[in-house]
Amino acid sequence: MNGPNARPRILVVDDDPDLRDLLRDYLGKQDMDVRTVADGDALRVALERDGCDLLILDVMLPGDDGLTLCREIRARSRLPILMLTARGDELDRIIGLEMGADDYLPKPFHPRELLARVRSILRRAPEHPDGDGSVRALKFAGWTLDLGARHLVDDAGVVTPLSSGEFRMLNALAENPNRVLSRDQLMDVLAGRDAGPFDRTVDVMISRLRRRLGDDGREPRIIRTLRNEGYVLAGPVEKVL
Repeated sequence: MNGPNARPRILVVDDDPDLRDLLRDYLGKQDMDVRTVADGDALRVALERDGCDLLILDVMLPGDDGLTLCREIRARSRLPILMLTARGDELDRIIGLEMGADDYLPKPFHPRELLARVRSILRRAPEHPDGDGSVRALKFAGWTLDLGARHLVDDAGVVTPLSSGEFRMLNALAENPNRVLSRDQLMDVLAGRDAGPFDRTVDVMISRLRRRLGDDGREPRIIRTLRNEGYVLAGPVEKVL
């Protein structure tokens, strides 16, 4: 978004023309600027030409599928991505999160639920003003979490990009060092919704963050698991103004 009053730019990628029309009309009535394309080639052209603030990406696409496209985009961008998965397939959801998606929504879905997810993702990806005296970074365990650029930097200055979901979760943990955050609390940070008993979204995201941090998943020293309680970022955190 180019300004505080600009309409969010949403790009929908789905090969179902009826669904594309439905989402364009529905989200357009919610004061969003919605464009739609049918496949990966058109997606690449649209991103290169106009960009967007949030991508709604179907898993099942002709040519390059949504998971491949998600991985390709995440390798160079922190663009928020909401995946649409057929029949709520858990494997698709887990792989999508592994590839860097911020949230997922199983088909069929109610447009109002999609709208809630879109608003939640956009609300959790604000632009960070500079020079206002606020905290600019959080330092811990040899890493710096840059709150403006929304990425990790190691002691050698090497930058590790984060998806918006990864950033939100790590930020929540680093803002509460040595305090256990439950799966429900972290799910709310991620998507502002309730987790089902078998929802592995938080666990998958924690695994991704541990890999980013070089944290051994079997014996983690940075992000620790407290069985039946949640996760905690262990150790001191320094705030950089």
